[in-house]
Amino acid sequence: MALRWLWMLVPWRGDWNPRSKSPGQEEERHVRANDRDYNERFSYADNHIKTAKYNVFTFLPINLFEQFQRFANAYFLVLLILQLIPEISSLSWFTTIVPLVLVLAITAVKDATDDYFRHKSDQQVNTRQSQVLIKGKLQNEKWMNVRVGDIIKLENNQFVAADLLLLSSSEPYGLCYIETAELDGETNLKVRQALTVTSDLGDDVAKLADFNGEVICEPPNNKLDKFTGTLFWKDNKYPLDNEKMLLRGCVLRNTEWCFGLVIFAGLQTKLMQNCGRTKLKRTSIDKLMNTLVLWIFGFLICMGIILAIGNTIWEQKVGSNFWEYLQWKELTISAVFSGFLTFWSYVIILNTVVPISLYVSVEVLRLGHSYFINWDRRMYYSRKATPAEARTTTLNEELGQVEFIFSDKTGTLTQNIMVFNKCSINGKTYGDVYDEFGHKVDITEKTPCVDFSFNPLMDRKFRFHDSSLVEAIKLEEPLVQEFFRLLALCHTIMPEERNEGELVYQAQSPDEGALVTAARNFGFVFRSRTPETITLYEMGQAVTYQLLAILDFNNVRKRMSVIVRNPKGQLKLYSKGADTILFDRLDPSNEELMFTTSEHLNEFAGEGLRTLALAYKDLDEDVFDEWMKKLLFASTALENREEKLGALYEEIEQGMMLLGATAIEDKLQEGVPETIACLTLANIKIWVLTGDKLETAMNIGYSCNMLRDDMNEVFIISGHTMVEVRQELRMAKERIMGPGKDKFSSGLDMEKTELYSSDSVFEETIIAEYALIINGHSLAHALEADLEQILVDVACLCKTVICCRVTPLQKALVVELIKRHKRAVTLAIGDGANDVSMIKTAHIGVGISGQEGMQAVLASDYSFAQFRYLQRLLLVHGRWSYHRMCNFLCYFFYKNFAFTLVHFWYGFLCGFSAQTVYDQWFITLFNIVYTSLPVLAMGLFDQDVNEQYSLRYPNLYRPGQLNQLFNKRKFFTCTLQGAFAVTIATSLVIVVSAQIGLDTNYWTAVNHFFIWGSLAVYFAILFAMHSDGIFTIFPNQFPFIGTARNSLNQKIVWLVILLTTVVCIMPMVAVRFIKADLYPTHTDKVRLLQQASRRQGPQEQNFRRVRRTSSRRSAYAFAHQQGYGELITSGKNMKVPTASTSTYPLSSPARGNSVVKNSVVSGTTDAAETNSTGFRRESDQNQEVTVEDLEAR
Repeated sequence: MALRWLWMLVPWRGDWNPRSKSPGQEEERHVRANDRDYNERFSYADNHIKTAKYNVFTFLPINLFEQFQRFANAYFLVLLILQLIPEISSLSWFTTIVPLVLVLAITAVKDATDDYFRHKSDQQVNTRQSQVLIKGKLQNEKWMNVRVGDIIKLENNQFVAADLLLLSSSEPYGLCYIETAELDGETNLKVRQALTVTSDLGDDVAKLADFNGEVICEPPNNKLDKFTGTLFWKDNKYPLDNEKMLLRGCVLRNTEWCFGLVIFAGLQTKLMQNCGRTKLKRTSIDKLMNTLVLWIFGFLICMGIILAIGNTIWEQKVGSNFWEYLQWKELTISAVFSGFLTFWSYVIILNTVVPISLYVSVEVLRLGHSYFINWDRRMYYSRKATPAEARTTTLNEELGQVEFIFSDKTGTLTQNIMVFNKCSINGKTYGDVYDEFGHKVDITEKTPCVDFSFNPLMDRKFRFHDSSLVEAIKLEEPLVQEFFRLLALCHTIMPEERNEGELVYQAQSPDEGALVTAARNFGFVFRSRTPETITLYEMGQAVTYQLLAILDFNNVRKRMSVIVRNPKGQLKLYSKGADTILFDRLDPSNEELMFTTSEHLNEFAGEGLRTLALAYKDLDEDVFDEWMKKLLFASTALENREEKLGALYEEIEQGMMLLGATAIEDKLQEGVPETIACLTLANIKIWVLTGDKLETAMNIGYSCNMLRDDMNEVFIISGHTMVEVRQELRMAKERIMGPGKDKFSSGLDMEKTELYSSDSVFEETIIAEYALIINGHSLAHALEADLEQILVDVACLCKTVICCRVTPLQKALVVELIKRHKRAVTLAIGDGANDVSMIKTAHIGVGISGQEGMQAVLASDYSFAQFRYLQRLLLVHGRWSYHRMCNFLCYFFYKNFAFTLVHFWYGFLCGFSAQTVYDQWFITLFNIVYTSLPVLAMGLFDQDVNEQYSLRYPNLYRPGQLNQLFNKRKFFTCTLQGAFAVTIATSLVIVVSAQIGLDTNYWTAVNHFFIWGSLAVYFAILFAMHSDGIFTIFPNQFPFIGTARNSLNQKIVWLVILLTTVVCIMPMVAVRFIKADLYPTHTDKVRLLQQASRRQGPQEQNFRRVRRTSSRRSAYAFAHQQGYGELITSGKNMKVPTASTSTYPLSSPARGNSVVKNSVVSGTTDAAETNSTGFRRESDQNQEVTVEDLEAR
């Protein structure tokens, strides 16, 4: 109980929990099933999740502590204390406490609202129901009450409550299928298998309640793909690995039920370990303002010291002459002490140089900018009714300063949807559409689709536009039929027929699903399979093939083959794979067809499609029988089994006949290549960090046009040791820079070197284009302290960087590396739980709210549904927010220095007596009423150029990256301008109003209303405070009766106001005019172009799509990994009604026929060697947008 109260009272500290030991302290974990008393001795974390920062008791102290970490808030607190001392206070305490409380309250309400939603999310997760085995009975318990060592029952489509050791399931051999979208963004299913000794427990509650096995395993960690442990039960030891584990965040699929033993719970689960610690993110402008507040405070101290010294001297030299007039009998205080008190009085009077209203206004602006993002209809994804959402209000201006984007691949850049696009059969291509004149027509959504109504088993979502292929099928052309027969037979897909004719294919990869679906629609429907047979419906007729062997994919073979016997008794070998592999194994008679097909493959690859070659072979009965004997012998060999099997596969796959090739489109999210091209023109570097293998990562690079054939060189870093990685990085750097050149200036002239020396983005610009691709195991070495500098050097010299096979932790480390070495603003974007650490580490985190779960969105600062919206978020909202905030700050400091410094000059005229020029009401209302609304209007609505030109000219984004609009130099310029514009009262209000009119680029009705309205309010309040009526009611507070009326009746007063306004404004007008005329910025040029286009009328923006010609082919085959043929032929994933189930070795001939009920499997793996990594492939779809740069003279 004491621990629970401690947990409730202590400040939130990320993933710390008093009930848990840190992974650093826990060397190994001991878990005993069904024994809570034993497990509680180790104080393991319970299953309660806490992502909220505060609770009822801690909110006020922690929130105030965080707010007073802002120097300005602490500064105003000190001023408030000083104002409570009568001897030194010239101003009433309410002038400070009211704004301070207002700022603290507004920020506290915002923080409390954010944390309320975190609590709500936590509560929703913690109160989910789960069936827990307690005291021999299954009881419904909330997730938060689950403990380590409990046995849990999961049912189909349920989320896994904690990290579980799989004990048993409804599927044969203890198999179960899970979807890991919340963990890695992959939607294809993966297989897990329980130990044989525990799978025998089944769903017998009594046996499960008696189970008392003890697990000794690794401590909590964030490695999603690794687990090491041992089960001790009945005096035996059983090894455990990741293929026996169900991780929190997964969803049970296609499995009626399963039981699992809780190993890790709550914050110690691998999902939560990957979430990282929530950090307080602050913008660079926030940090700069903290520095400026310190500088201003120092400046304030200097002015106070000068005036205090002046007061001391004045008291000694002049002040004594007035003693007799003041009838002082004796000197009550010394001149030095008077100077000391005067110092503190002036500190109070001059404090308005940094008014607290600045921070109120900044929060209001940020809130407004966040609503503009939320309300942007062009970032609304109508298909899923998902708007963009600014989940934080503190980072908007940082969106205008991003230099590096770190992007996940699957679900972020791609949809992970494969589409059968084109094919080549016997030297003829299908898939293109031609008009009546024989001209090729671009395919759009309006292009009519082929009518598949002749096929009752068609997939209604399948779209194909070339009707000639259907006509060839209907004409029963033998090679066309053989082509689709191959696609329907050569795969490892499992079908599920929920209703009659309603087929669902569960594929280990979306590529296979697309090919089999294409065959289905063209009349060759894969209907069912057993370990020994495959049943097709060929043009409506059921045909069963005897499956004799599966020659599966692996990383070396890059092809897959099946050997079947058709109903006529003929033996057929069907093969699909990389064309470079298959072409070497074709019969010599195929040379002409191979040449034609190769040309078609080049065309397909040039369009960014993923290609695959298809071939077949008629087998002789005697040859096959002899080969099968060799295969059975090799499959039982104890040594070099894989090599022997590979040699036999090679033997049988010779002399094949070429059928054709397929072309699959891995659909990118809409607008991805255009977005990347546009962001690249904005000089934003985009790095792809993906968990997929190297070949797949290269595919996405080509499909997004991040990699191109015309690049000078693509460096692949794949060393397995630190020495190898260092050597590869050094060689890459030498190839870029030239041998013996360590300076970035090589390859650049001295003028450019000097220009870029102070530039974090262009510091390492080089003329040629290079790309860097680095593997995960190599990256682990490259991130070591000895190599990280050279990694940064080489990566920043390359135009494109792709990191593959990276862990979630490595993603965060790469982001942290750039933050530390480049001091650049970073943005991370992803959609899965494996991106959470990266999202939290970057300055700005963006979550894609797609089909892969919401973990990334919950951890993000901004979220939307499509990657293409990132372009608008940065180039429009981000740039505008940065521009508005900088202009706002420049103007605010200008007007407050002009307002405050008058007291400094007035001190020389009032004997340094700390008297104020203005009455207290003017001091109080100047920033709150007279000048607050116009600057807010400018900060909310101002635009230097409109959104169309912001997107058309991405290099307008450059000033934000260089931090040009508000920096220390700009601050000093504003203070000097304010010091020059020192004037008082009515002149001051008019001058600052005129200045904001000059600073406003985009006028709206709100701007007009606020500026003219503020002037009207000023004069109304001025006359009201000096009126007879107010004097009658409050004679002590408003003694200046008739002052305004009498003074403003004088023409000379208005002349002075006019002259002071002109003198204060004209120098700045002249400087801006000369600068814009002689040294125009890029923004000035675009603004002139925008003004000219308004006079000429709107013009359409033309985007030129560039088709990439590429020699890359067969991306699918090269990206594929070890397949799951053994699991199918073994029958372990099939439900067999008989008591005994025959098992078949890999690629062994099927014997006999069994009645088998189909089970659903997706992403299933070898029962002995399961690989949990899903398959992700990217297309080489090549759509590049080129944006014409502005050349204005």
